[in-house]
Amino acid sequence: MTLAAPSAAFDTLRLRARLNATLRAFFAGRGVVEVETPMLSQAGNTDPNVASFSTRFSGHASAGSRMRWLRTSPEFPLKRLLAAGLGDCYELGRVFRDGEAGGRHNPEFTMLEWYRLGWDQHRLADETVALVQAALALVDRRAEVVQTTYRDLYRDVLGIDPFTDPEAKLRGALGDVRIDPEGLGRDDWLDLLMTHGIQPGIAADSILVVHDYPASQCMLARLAERDGVPVAARFELYLGPLELANGYHELADATEQRARFERDLAVREARGVAAPAVDEALLAALEGGFPDCAGVALGVDRLLMAMLGTARIADVVAFDFARA
Repeated sequence: MTLAAPSAAFDTLRLRARLNATLRAFFAGRGVVEVETPMLSQAGNTDPNVASFSTRFSGHASAGSRMRWLRTSPEFPLKRLLAAGLGDCYELGRVFRDGEAGGRHNPEFTMLEWYRLGWDQHRLADETVALVQAALALVDRRAEVVQTTYRDLYRDVLGIDPFTDPEAKLRGALGDVRIDPEGLGRDDWLDLLMTHGIQPGIAADSILVVHDYPASQCMLARLAERDGVPVAARFELYLGPLELANGYHELADATEQRARFERDLAVREARGVAAPAVDEALLAALEGGFPDCAGVALGVDRLLMAMLGTARIADVVAFDFARA
């Protein structure tokens, strides 16, 4: 590897520029406003499975908290804009996650996130499919679309019920895959079944949209009920084996959101992982009144990877982490 050389071909960088223009035109045609929000925040992501970069501000203390966190997504400030009354909006920009470097991961990457007022996750999933199809058209491709539920997907592909089968059966469904079970819970086994048992089998020219995740995987989504079982009102979208997007019918309850943050922090404490400050500005915005809306985050680098049929994120960024 020559450190001075780009990791992506020039044709790929030109395709990225065309993709960015296509994304912006897609939203301009639908009346969704582009915004820019801070990359450095006084609060961080509490999700126990996401690690944030942090830095310290050396200027005058009157500027605010010295400890700052590089954003892992623009979600919280975008929601504050929604609460303030901006309306449908999106952001296309860089985000940062510590500890995630490898074939499909780069510690800094490009995320597209947008919100639609008065929509639920199903309507937003349809728009996400339309956006991905518009991107695929740039490389003269189109994908077949399959929509299913989390429960039906696991039943159809693996022959198990992710909501009711015992954990031992979930572990057994991994077959020859050997994983150290120390510290793993039910959701961890379900995630492993997705990455090892389901994703590899998704056809390259297929868009798979999965709805109604277990309630324990609600993240920042509302809860609903399907067939007598509580579920998270969220979806994920896959293009071939790559997960591209994660969307929610957004939680609007400040009390419930605070409780979820506190649960995250308790898990972090149990794991001995640093706990960032809770985003009190977001909670205040929710308390002041948050509109009914759905939101989704999409990995642009992953989308480019799927468009070009490469498994290496280095192939679609100008300089990957090793060359940065």
